[in-house]
Amino acid sequence: MRKEYLKLQKIDGPLIVLSGIEDAAYGETVNIKIDNEEIRKGKIIKIEGDKVIVQVFEGTTGISTDNTSIKFMGEALTIPLSKEMMGRTFNGVGEPIDKAYQVISTNRQNINGRPINPVARRYPRNFIQTGISSIDALMTLIRGQKLPIFSGNGMAHNELAAQIVKQAKIKGATKDNFAVVFGAMGVRHDDADYFRRSFESAGVLDHVVMYINTADDPIIERISTPRCALTAAEYLAFEQNMHVLVILTDMTSYAEALREISSAKEEVPSRKGYPGYLYSDLSTIYERAGMLKSSEGSITLIPILTMPNDDITHPIPDLTGFITEGQIVLNRELNQNGIYPPIDILPSLSRLMKDGIGADYTREDHADLQSQLFASYSKVQDIRSLSQIIGEDDLTDVEKLYMIFGRELENKFIAQEKNENRSINETLDLGWYVLSILPKTELDRIESEIVEKYYVSNRER
Repeated sequence: MRKEYLKLQKIDGPLIVLSGIEDAAYGETVNIKIDNEEIRKGKIIKIEGDKVIVQVFEGTTGISTDNTSIKFMGEALTIPLSKEMMGRTFNGVGEPIDKAYQVISTNRQNINGRPINPVARRYPRNFIQTGISSIDALMTLIRGQKLPIFSGNGMAHNELAAQIVKQAKIKGATKDNFAVVFGAMGVRHDDADYFRRSFESAGVLDHVVMYINTADDPIIERISTPRCALTAAEYLAFEQNMHVLVILTDMTSYAEALREISSAKEEVPSRKGYPGYLYSDLSTIYERAGMLKSSEGSITLIPILTMPNDDITHPIPDLTGFITEGQIVLNRELNQNGIYPPIDILPSLSRLMKDGIGADYTREDHADLQSQLFASYSKVQDIRSLSQIIGEDDLTDVEKLYMIFGRELENKFIAQEKNENRSINETLDLGWYVLSILPKTELDRIESEIVEKYYVSNRER
């Protein structure tokens, strides 16, 4: 028999504290009735003996210790799952906010899903063409991969994510078995509207499931938003055998919500005030992406996070880099110079790309070209530093060619239009065109027969 508790012990920000509680479970949902009229939802986030701490999704405004009754529901937060979710918009706890009906389904799943068992995983190999040269050639996205975008405030990460969604081509995916799940945490209303308009203009809105928590929504809701999104993605991928691309933005807002709740619970803080379990908490989100041996579907995850003060050593990008399989780093200097997408290729990488490129997937020269472009652009940075000391006129002829190569790589290869969709062959040919500014003697990371086949001579240029 479910008991109803009629008196609170304490209210602390978004949390309420009750004592004398029996048979409560961590993560259990509760119904909170205020003045016998309004009902709000909450979740148990801490149990100490007979004392229970509950986070209130809609906030504690209007709640007092005497006007509220609490009923424990005996289950964790669940959401209904059906293909009717596609084309719909929900809030951070899975309730519709698009003025339409709630999804009706007998299949309800706990949003606190578990990471995929490594033994059950299928190794990611298939190349995803994004149409963006710097990503496809240098930090290739693989189906089932977790590849975050490290950005900063005011940079073009939203535009980049929307372009990837519009242009992504997954081998074996058709319009009927491809879906996008978009989870937004603490975003501005205009950012949420931008993504909605982008999906609509690309004609993919009817294949997008959106979970949106805006900046003025309850901060507690942000903790559930990515878990609702991934629960929906798991259903579509592993029960409906669909290829699902998940975009989560902004993971920094999520981590800051976690820090605020941890502080309210009076937990001992770790680096920069974040809770000590930030790493394990992020891993429970990121590790839900991938592919199963028992299913044809896949979940490819692109989390977006804005680095505070553009600091890549900040705990959020630092821990994210440990869990995920690479990163795409955006550069503020490139952004200020009007280069889109402003991808800083040297600190960016994809740890899985080596198994998804080459003659069987992209082209025989891909791996060598990628290695040479990285090495040559790295040398450009050294020569630029030298030119600031001695002047560009005093550089050697080869060093001057490297300076030209660097400018061409940034302005012709990295830079492209927001609606420009380059095939992988166009990208690799463009890479060779830029690389051929350098003499063949400088191409020391490419097999000689590949150089002879793809090098662009001055006459051809």
